Formats: sequence, structure tokens, C-alpha cells
Amino acid sequence: MLQALAGVARAPFLLLPVTLVAAGAAAAAWEGVFSWERTAVALVGLVAAHAAVNALNEVRDFQTGIDLRTRRTPFSGGSGTLPAGALRPGAALAVAIAAAAVALAAGLWLLWAVGPGLRLGLLGILVVGAVAVLGYTDVLARGYLGELFAGLGLGALPVLGTALVQGARPGPAALAAAVAAFLMTFNLLFLNEFPDQEADREGGRRNLVLLLGRRWAARLYAAFALLVPVSLAVAVGSGALPPPALIGVLPSLLLGPPLRWALTRPEEEVPLPALGANVVWNLATNAFLAVALVLAP
Repeated sequence: MLQALAGVARAPFLLLPVTLVAAGAAAAAWEGVFSWERTAVALVGLVAAHAAVNALNEVRDFQTGIDLRTRRTPFSGGSGTLPAGALRPGAALAVAIAAAAVALAAGLWLLWAVGPGLRLGLLGILVVGAVAVLGYTDVLARGYLGELFAGLGLGALPVLGTALVQGARPGPAALAAAVAAFLMTFNLLFLNEFPDQEADREGGRRNLVLLLGRRWAARLYAAFALLVPVSLAVAVGSGALPPPALIGVLPSLLLGPPLRWALTRPEEEVPLPALGANVVWNLATNAFLAVALVLAP
């Protein structure tokens, strides 16, 4: 049962919110504000929100038949928990509701904790996050908005929100980290959509791979991937990030396999090493940036 519950929550992917909270908190700490208590609550809330959207996605993809048609990989195509009969859809929905309730409780506590001066900004972030969680599968992913809201809801906004709850408006460091996080999470979902192209089409999804076609979609993936190290280098050069933050560029060396595929043979299946490198690049860049900001003078 525990394995099935972890499956619908996509437990291995819940490392992403950990790195996002780390990057946002480290950026705020480098700029002079930090709270262990608020960081911990933000982490619990974001992990719960991510688990909720994952479980909701599993339920709806099973009900629409998408998960019955995908060619499953360790990085795409769903967990396979519901098609295998390891858990009933109702139980998976209960997981989503429970996780969403935890995320809501964390958000309400943070709204109370930050005080009136920052409350409106945090409320805006939480509202967009709620839209991303509750509307992703049935609305956003069916209206060519899934990638955008993934980049916002599990990229830029968590970094900015974590920085904000420390007690001050996000500064240039948090903004720079948020830009990189947006691009990477956008691409994290984007590349994983290529293997599911036909299943998504038949299941009624409308994403950028279907809209642009594989060749142009792959070029957009490559452009966004290359923008990540460029954006970090520009942020360091402008003083928004300290020089040690350049170590955040190093994980982009992992992009060799996905970029080689995107620029030379996008009509072929995405190789598993490319899908894996895409995930590790995302997690490592956020983590390296967080460590650099913690150690920077």
C-alpha cells in the first residue's frame, strides 16, 4: 500500500520542491533574511502541493485512458500504479485531496506569519499555485498552458514565495534563481511530453509538442535549456548573484544528450539518457545555486 501511495504521488519527483525551496531560502539568506521555521513550513506545503497535482494527474490520465496507451519510462508516462490495479482511483483521489489540504494549511499559516506588508504578494503566489494544482490536468494541459504553469507553479513562484516568506520582498538574487527555475521546470515537463505525444493526442491533451510539431518543439526546448546558464552568467555579471553562483552553470554540462537529440534527430524517440539528464540537470542546478548562495560572503 505504501508503495502504491508513493507511486501515485510520484515520490521520486518530490525532490524538485526540495531544491526549489533551498534555492529560494538561500537567495533570501544571502540578501539578509532567513527563518528556519518558515522555510520548513514552505517545504512541507510545496511538497504536498506537488504530490497533490501528481496524484490528480494520475487519476485523470487513468480515467481518460492516457496512461493505458503511453510507453512508460522512468521519467514519463505515469507511474503505472492505477493501470496495474495496485490502487483504486478513489484512493488516489483521496491522496490528492489530503495532500492539497496539507498545502492549504501551510499556505494559510504562512499568510498569517508574514504579516500584512507581504501578505498580498504571497496571496497572489498561492492563488496561482492553487490554479496550477487544481487546473493542470483538466484545463491547463488541455489548453496549451501546461508547460507555462509548470514553470510557474513548480519553478519560479516557489522560489519567489520561499524568499518572500523569510520576511522581505524577493531581491535580485531570488529573481535570478526564479528565472532559471522557470526555464528548467518548463523544460522538465516539456521533454517528458515527447514520448507521450500520441497518447496525449488521443486523450484530449493539447500541449506544445502537439501544437508546434516535434522539430520546432525540440528547438524551443534547446533554446530554453541554453538560456539557463546564460541567465545565471548574466545575473552574476550584473551583480544580482555573487560570483560563486557560477557553479550553477556546471550542471548544464549534462545537457549534451538531450541537446544532441533535440538538434539532430527530434523525430526519433527521446533516448532514456536524455530524459534522465534533463531531470538531474534541473535538480542539480537548483541545488548548486543554493549551496553557492549559502557559502557566498
